[in-house]
Amino acid sequence: MAAAAASSCGGAGCGPHCSSSASAAAVEDAAAAAAEKVGRLSLSRECGKCGGGAAAVAVAGGLGLCGECFRANLLGKFKLAVTSNAMVRPTDSVLLAFSGGPASRVALQFIHEMQCKAIESWDVSNSQALPVFGVGVAFVDESVLCSKPRDEIEMAIEDIRSIVSSLSTGVKAMHIARLEDVFSTESEDGERRLREAVDMIGDDTGREDFLRCLRMLSLQKIAMENGYAKIMLGSCASAIACHVLSATVKGQGYSLPADVQYVDTRWEIPVVLPLCDCLAQELTLLCELDSLKTQQHLDRPLNGINSLVASFIKRLREENPSREHTIVRTAQKLKPFSFNKFSADGYHDFLPSRLRPKFQKFDSDESTFSEILCLMCGSPFSESELQNLESTKHKAQKKIDLYTAHCCQSCYFQILPAGENLNEHFFSLLPKLWTGKMDTISDSHSLLRDQIEEYLLEENDDGN
Repeated sequence: MAAAAASSCGGAGCGPHCSSSASAAAVEDAAAAAAEKVGRLSLSRECGKCGGGAAAVAVAGGLGLCGECFRANLLGKFKLAVTSNAMVRPTDSVLLAFSGGPASRVALQFIHEMQCKAIESWDVSNSQALPVFGVGVAFVDESVLCSKPRDEIEMAIEDIRSIVSSLSTGVKAMHIARLEDVFSTESEDGERRLREAVDMIGDDTGREDFLRCLRMLSLQKIAMENGYAKIMLGSCASAIACHVLSATVKGQGYSLPADVQYVDTRWEIPVVLPLCDCLAQELTLLCELDSLKTQQHLDRPLNGINSLVASFIKRLREENPSREHTIVRTAQKLKPFSFNKFSADGYHDFLPSRLRPKFQKFDSDESTFSEILCLMCGSPFSESELQNLESTKHKAQKKIDLYTAHCCQSCYFQILPAGENLNEHFFSLLPKLWTGKMDTISDSHSLLRDQIEEYLLEENDDGN
């Protein structure tokens, strides 16, 4: 298996399938170990694709695949998502968000193998006209909110570094950013503001959603500071299915289509999701078969609505794994927003000719992004939220009124503390990357109001 699925990398070692520098004995040992794992995890004795007699594992839909076909199936889904949605261009530098779990670990391995293949093609090309895309890896360190001993945290972070450094071909920059850095560059001040802001949120679900928003902000900060063109997330079909149900429960139905597509350009650095068609169970199994090391010691347990939904999805998975796919595909049928695809300008230049029409037929009426987004979670505003925002703009007397009006209803009720005074203090703690935009809007609003007041008549003015 290992030899058959090997990625050609010039002997630099591109992962568990690299056999270019391995001895024949090592390859045979690896193949025997893989066969043993497949046999231990197998549910049938015949592959439903190649018809081989080797032990087969089951995938969504109940089809049994041998180890090689199973891996090729997942890799094929990943490549199809990347190429058919123009996620990565040769000129791009991609930042992979790495948590250490099976999904992000498989995403790291697959994008690495695609990069190895691109490097190989570039080496043998006579013209060497197209460059090879770059890959960086980012890990957001949330240990400041973790109760685990510091030595265990440092060991887990070192394991994450070793996982990335083991992929030698195509140098990958490793970025480890502390979550509190989005609040302040001063470590103590950032930690204080983060802790204080989190403690002010009384709802468990709101607290988790707030940390998720901060995580995305941290990734955006890393990408902007280091010149990355895309952020790649390891969100798989199982995670998206959980999000679909939890967002529905939280009343985020209007903004839901924005979160379940392959491409999301509402952010300053676009976000792509190449694992939308892969289940968590399949990715975990692949890590087991390929001996891909994972590190989940720093994972935080879910609470509130998110925990209940995760338990419900787990029950559905036990009854029928394909139900997760059904949930995701149903949600993807909702009309996406204009920012859920890349514009035609320049993107079709590096695509195969059969895919170019998909991007060249881009509707010019949708090319202008005009959605109003939530200050914190980035959800597009619904009609009622837009009406509330416009009404607040006309009668707002304080900056805090504009701040709260620029939050979606979900963030308003689950994250913002009750009481105007508490809200003022809460917003004073938030990262400037969020509040800076609102300060600009507030200043322009105040200037406009002052200009209008110059022309208003006083009550005792006789009009002369």
